Amino acid sequence: MNLKNYRTMDVQLLLGLVNTTLRNDCSDLDDLVKRFDLDEQVLTERLKSISMVYHEEVNQFRPEHFSS
Repeated sequence: MNLKNYRTMDVQLLLGLVNTTLRNDCSDLDDLVKRFDLDEQVLTERLKSISMVYHEEVNQFRPEHFSS
């Protein structure tokens, strides 16, 4: 996946790319940020701007009040 423009890409596109990459290629958020050299705070703040937060139990960014 091409996440090099994660700081500026459309946040909805970013959400889809990040969740796809988490599902297919990464064991967790830490693995994602290390593998693609991302700033975790920037990434999570961008996704939080659309009320999406990381849920470890499903390894995805989902709505803040998501329950598995």
